[in-house]
Amino acid sequence: MSTRNTAAARKAAEAGLEAAYRQLTEVASGLTDATALLPSRCAGWVVADVLYHQLLDARRALVTFASPSSAPPDNDAVSYWRPFSPDSGTPAALGADGPARHARQVRIIASAYNPDQLAAEWQETAEAAVRAAGACPYRAVATQGHTLRTEDFICTLTVEAVVHFLDLTVALPAAPAADPAGLATVRQVLEGLAAAALPDSWDDATCALKGTGRLEVTAAEQAGLGPLAARLPLFG
Repeated sequence: MSTRNTAAARKAAEAGLEAAYRQLTEVASGLTDATALLPSRCAGWVVADVLYHQLLDARRALVTFASPSSAPPDNDAVSYWRPFSPDSGTPAALGADGPARHARQVRIIASAYNPDQLAAEWQETAEAAVRAAGACPYRAVATQGHTLRTEDFICTLTVEAVVHFLDLTVALPAAPAADPAGLATVRQVLEGLAAAALPDSWDDATCALKGTGRLEVTAAEQAGLGPLAARLPLFG
């Protein structure tokens, strides 16, 4: 890849992250005591829990952008998600009880915030993470025991943010639709994992929800997908 193409990919990744985080901030800033406790698409989590989980990801981003790696990248924007597919089991770094422990931790800590406090901390951290993405001088960074090109890491943050935006707005009908460019990025990642195109009849939001197991794939859709149906969700 040429230097010009690499620079363009990096700028596109940064723009995608900024848009995704800005949308989360827009929703977070309007939360009330009541709406923060509405259900999300994440089992056992309310809206505030998903937002706190996203806050943890933005904090991780700040650490990662200050963690250069000289090792060859061993993951990219697509392969990063393979350990999070149901077929892969729990990622080794999390431990066997890691997901349940994390879900409980998030639930307990998020409950200690009032919505204004959580929204303010999210906005401050998210804006710092976006600035750090733009200022990061490193070609590759280390996170969760892996090395990724910086633009690929930024893409993983965007995918996480867009999917969780869909999660936390399921009971918030006044929330805006998810950013189209961000949804397109999620679709590209899902189709990369599948090594196949997902149905044209699925718009990008449906693709994100069905490809990650958040919406049921109907029997007719399974028949049309063929062997790929057994691999869904591609990550969760």
